[in-house]
Amino acid sequence: MLTFEQKLEIIESFPQLKRKDVSLKRVNFQYEESLSDKKNVVYHLHPNGNGFVYAKGIKGYKTDDKGMVNIRDMAADELQDLIGKSIDNLSKDYEVETNEESFEEEKWANDDGHTLHVVLEDDMWNVYAGKNLDGTFPSYNEAKQYLMEEGFRKRYY
Repeated sequence: MLTFEQKLEIIESFPQLKRKDVSLKRVNFQYEESLSDKKNVVYHLHPNGNGFVYAKGIKGYKTDDKGMVNIRDMAADELQDLIGKSIDNLSKDYEVETNEESFEEEKWANDDGHTLHVVLEDDMWNVYAGKNLDGTFPSYNEAKQYLMEEGFRKRYY
């Protein structure tokens, strides 16, 4: 297991991350340039070596309900790789210009092949999984943010 200092050294090798000291000697590292609402890449790194990295939507990692992966027992190369992937994931913007008057439907898919559809209905943005309503959002950007956080990306027919 890497020590707290070794983990700090790896994390601090990413110049795009900003250190934020929090309670109980824990440390967060934020990616201020994130195109998502999520800013914390490293969350609650503790001197005992425990901590978390945001990995929602990154294939190969089992995340908790907040999209975090525990890094307590990670090797140096795995930690470095995961942080790099997390930053890359938060750097992606899948901006799609929408013209509400001509908008019909968008298809979004994840790496596992699951698809969702965004449909503008009665001034609300609905996300469907097949015929089942998955979510309703007041704006396109909120629907898009939800889809991105769930690991989906815009696909073209």
